[in-house]
Amino acid sequence: MSVNVSKDLKLKKRRPVRKKVVLPLLNELSNTLGLNIDIQNALFEFADYGSWNLILIDKLPMAIELKNPNGELVAFPTLKGILSWKPSLKWISVDRGAIPFLLNGADCMMAGVQDCDQEIIENDLVWVRDETHKKPIAVGWALTDGINMMNSKSGKGISTIHWIGDELWNLEL
Repeated sequence: MSVNVSKDLKLKKRRPVRKKVVLPLLNELSNTLGLNIDIQNALFEFADYGSWNLILIDKLPMAIELKNPNGELVAFPTLKGILSWKPSLKWISVDRGAIPFLLNGADCMMAGVQDCDQEIIENDLVWVRDETHKKPIAVGWALTDGINMMNSKSGKGISTIHWIGDELWNLEL
């Protein structure tokens, strides 16, 4: 289920959009993740980034829109969006031993999962944070539900698609 964009990482078709076009997407994000999004007087843009649609707010990549395994378009904040908006749902906490692997783009193994949002279901987009500081490390697809992730100690739990230090994190506009 890996969704990799490393073949075509150029920002293409960057175009400004009106607030009324972006607002439904941001409301969906807010409801799904428990976000507090402040977008007063912001500049909104859409851009193509590989196979993803990127939502730029004030020239920062704040959210991505991509297809889930069922082929439906779903939106999720980038790590910069997570840092700014501080979501309260769809999180997974990992121990310090998992962090170096996640920072290299590895999938998250269930052995490293210490805690998680119990409402996570399989194929949800989730964000991974360190258990001590609660800062985001990666974004990925949940390969099982939250309860199984907490109870299982072997196998992959998350297929990572975006992490600190990847091309999207380092994107400069």
